[in-house]
Amino acid sequence: MSDPKPTLAILGGSGDLGGGLAFRWARAGYPIIIGSRSAEKAEQAAAELAAKGLAGKVRGLDNEAAARAGDIVVLTVPFANQAPTLEAIKAAVQGKILVDVTVPLVPPRVGTVQLPAGGSAGQIAQATLGEGVRVVSAFQNVAAAHLEDPEHDPDCDVLVCGNDADACAAVLALVAAAGMKGWHAGPIANSVVAEALTSVLITLNRRYKIPGAGFRITGSPQA
Repeated sequence: MSDPKPTLAILGGSGDLGGGLAFRWARAGYPIIIGSRSAEKAEQAAAELAAKGLAGKVRGLDNEAAARAGDIVVLTVPFANQAPTLEAIKAAVQGKILVDVTVPLVPPRVGTVQLPAGGSAGQIAQATLGEGVRVVSAFQNVAAAHLEDPEHDPDCDVLVCGNDADACAAVLALVAAAGMKGWHAGPIANSVVAEALTSVLITLNRRYKIPGAGFRITGSPQA
């Protein structure tokens, strides 16, 4: 008998990127909890997702309750909401893996790299939550629209950064389940690269009319 899949709590799961990841993972059979600041909004998003006839069970809770109930917690909120959300869930995520998808975009100049004083959003998450939480940074460079279409190949790779090798391995499995290739790109300090690259991809989208630019790691030896 195979091991049961972990329950994934996606905070900000009612948004485009969180909803896209939730769709991919529920389709792959993972139990999903949609988290939102409003439990009612989370329940509505969960009902809409469940109506698509997915393999995994889906339910909605407020962010703090979702963080308590999930085995792995995925943070997909805007940068402006990262700090208050982390403080609200800090006690609930101790001992867990938290996947931070936050990008420090500062409107209106989202096409310009503007890294925070803490180095990167991933580093801020690790410093805020403490060593009791294994923070892994990933999925910043994935176009949300590509995730919501079950027939579409997201056509991009994912950099996975974190200080704990086992936690990174768990997130690499989630990358594969969402239909992409993941790469362990080093410690959480390296998350600055993926976060900064997001603004570059936004600029490419605008300049070259690309509906969701991504990137691939080349030169890997073939099996």
